[in-house]
Amino acid sequence: MSEEHLIEPVVRLPGDRPAGQPCPSRPAEVREAVLRAVTERCLATRTPCDTEALADALLVASELTTNAILHGGGVTGFEVDVDGPGVLLSVSDRSDALPVAVPPVDGEGRRRPGGHGWPIVCRLARDVQVSDLPAGGKRITALVSLV
Repeated sequence: MSEEHLIEPVVRLPGDRPAGQPCPSRPAEVREAVLRAVTERCLATRTPCDTEALADALLVASELTTNAILHGGGVTGFEVDVDGPGVLLSVSDRSDALPVAVPPVDGEGRRRPGGHGWPIVCRLARDVQVSDLPAGGKRITALVSLV
């Protein structure tokens, strides 16, 4: 990649949350955290970042968060780690139910609204893992390539 693809922070993001402050739990907050983590890593290592790959990571983070809100009883945890050529995203929720892809039409042939989030996550992430949490609920971890 050429130097022209080095991303620069486009917006001024809030600083790290103080201890005791809740983790990001809305899609916009999660996207900000991912953008901040990737941008800081690219700038610190003087590594150019592919803006399309960053967009994929932001979309995966947003979809995981939205699914936790809509289907998992809310976000109970979020982690982002930029490791090597990828970003590792983990979103936890209260539900023990595994995510599933639903057909776009019901049994009577009517189109269903939504249902795109999980397939998007599975297409854009290089690796997706679902694990049970000891106190109940689950954590979904997705690795999205940044190159």
